[in-house]
Amino acid sequence: MKTVRKIWDVFTSILVGIVVVIAILLVGVRLIGLNVYTVLSGSMEPTYHTGSLIYVKKVDYTKLKTDDVITFMLDEDTIATHRIVEVVPDENDSTVLRYRTKGDANDAVDGSLVHYKNVIGSPVFSIPKLGYLANYIQQPPGMYVAISAGAILMMLVFIPDLFEKDEPKKKKDE
Repeated sequence: MKTVRKIWDVFTSILVGIVVVIAILLVGVRLIGLNVYTVLSGSMEPTYHTGSLIYVKKVDYTKLKTDDVITFMLDEDTIATHRIVEVVPDENDSTVLRYRTKGDANDAVDGSLVHYKNVIGSPVFSIPKLGYLANYIQQPPGMYVAISAGAILMMLVFIPDLFEKDEPKKKKDE
């Protein structure tokens, strides 16, 4: 029975460890100033594959140059990540910068310039395929599955302790 209990403890510890790592990758990185986005299209293939999670750090827009990859707001509801192909200073005010961008897999440059105020940051690293999981658990039914899995995991960890018989402690010889 003790062997089964040890195997069970190792199994549940591994499961809890996996959940903690995923939670850190999806949420915890925000504590160190990174924003997390899922790549939803193939416009940046092969640099960032569809379904990847990209971790974006804020950047000083004045330091951005041609060939840098930026994540930016395309409109109120859409965030994109593309490569800068040209930095375009404003004709009247040189402190106002705009960026001409293009997806690595796209044949043509994007239709409009990106205003510096719309730049969120620059990707620092990515994790392939993890974006699929992130998107799934952010919306029903994936959210319900994640909550249920968390509840089941908690039960797996704590319920065996409730049914364990108290063993008398052995006294040491004094």
